[in-house]
Amino acid sequence: MAPCPVFATAETLALIARFSLAEARAIEPRRPFSIGMIGFEAFSVDHSLRAPAVGYRVTAGRAAFFYVPDLAALRDPAAALHGVDLYIGDGATVTRSMVRRRGRDMIGHATVGAQLAWCREQGVGRAIFTHCGSEIVRSDAAAIAAAIARLGREEGLEATLAYDGQRLALS
Repeated sequence: MAPCPVFATAETLALIARFSLAEARAIEPRRPFSIGMIGFEAFSVDHSLRAPAVGYRVTAGRAAFFYVPDLAALRDPAAALHGVDLYIGDGATVTRSMVRRRGRDMIGHATVGAQLAWCREQGVGRAIFTHCGSEIVRSDAAAIAAAIARLGREEGLEATLAYDGQRLALS
């Protein structure tokens, strides 16, 4: 049993209904909600036909970050990334495209490079990548970190890989 409330879209809650949840709370994209003093707003993203995903803009005071560990495309980057200090994104692939179309739907994982371009276009100065795929995991750690930092510099922002136990301060 999940020991805490689980916040998810109605679509996702229906898909995970077989799991024991103490408390399920349905959220709607673009309808902000709060947990204590922290604000959340879900944004629809393209990712999978079987595993729908959203990204979250999270705010506390004047600080804001956007978290989206699984996506092929960010549907409305201007709205999602407006006023964001930090982007935490999908590290499934650095340069090899894993995005494909099934009819009108885009599925898969956007490259780190594509996500950095979204950040540049929306004025986000810092990006961290998590949910790392084999391109990252099977690479030399220093070399892949340097490659991601270089891609970030090419887009005019700081880009790094997340690591277990990492703590960040936003102000």
